[in-house]
Amino acid sequence: MPSGLFALLDDVATIAKVAAASIDDIGAAASKAGVKAAGVVVDDTAVTPRYLTGFTPDRELPIIWRIAKGSIFNKIVLILPVLLLLSSLAQWAITPLLMVGGAYLCFEGAEKVWHSLQKDKTSLAEDAATVADKNHEETMVKGAIRTDFILSAEIMVIALNEVLDEPLGMRAATLAVVALAITIAVYGVVGLIVKMDDIGLAMSKGRTGGGRAIGRGLVTLMPKLLAALALIGTAAMLWVGGQIFLHGLDEYHIGGIGHALHDFAQAVTGNLPGAGVWEWLINAGGAGLFGLALGGAIVGLLHLVPGRKAAH
Repeated sequence: MPSGLFALLDDVATIAKVAAASIDDIGAAASKAGVKAAGVVVDDTAVTPRYLTGFTPDRELPIIWRIAKGSIFNKIVLILPVLLLLSSLAQWAITPLLMVGGAYLCFEGAEKVWHSLQKDKTSLAEDAATVADKNHEETMVKGAIRTDFILSAEIMVIALNEVLDEPLGMRAATLAVVALAITIAVYGVVGLIVKMDDIGLAMSKGRTGGGRAIGRGLVTLMPKLLAALALIGTAAMLWVGGQIFLHGLDEYHIGGIGHALHDFAQAVTGNLPGAGVWEWLINAGGAGLFGLALGGAIVGLLHLVPGRKAAH
């Protein structure tokens, strides 16, 4: 019963399966996977720019490069060998790992909602001091790579599910190429997003009136776009995490919440015009609300632990 992100992830998994047919096909399919990735990992594309807030323009691309290298390390060095080992020795562990990752995404999303509701007690001077701290960049990069690890693991596991019947070497080659394509696509888009204001500023100083107008428009638009991306990133974390966890519960026939949500969406939309779109929205919204409830419960438990606060 794939819907929403899982339907897109299934596309990536299908590409991975087709890619396993031959080495030539791996290269061709990886290209398609890279294009799909910008839509698939909407969380990564939407969330990463927030880790660059407050940095000077000359540090933005180097930081993205550091995060991208960390993402490649996550996928190729950490995730891929473990998944290959699991696919050979313990396929039963794949669904529980997906559920743990989904719960973590719900926690991250709910934590962001929690902090957005808290009154910011820091002054501009304190904020400036935080950004100026020599350890600030390291902290933000590590946070971005940690979040990327969960998102990367989810996609790699789902892609692995589609090539489990292939020889071990072909499984490894396919997943490696898909991992590279996803990373290049996502962080290429992220780089373009965070540098768009600089592009606009350069255009606003150009010789043609039309170019200057477009440049000023880009400079005006980017703060709003980045704010919207922060909101989209939080919603995506809750939606994706909730959907992954519900999918796992359905795999174990626990609760039947996912199936009930799917049936409810079909019953409500019926034969309405654009029923498929409305059904998807209901499924995604329901998964997001479940993710918020699950993540909120985890955040609440962490805040109840004496001397411990949930991570930002």
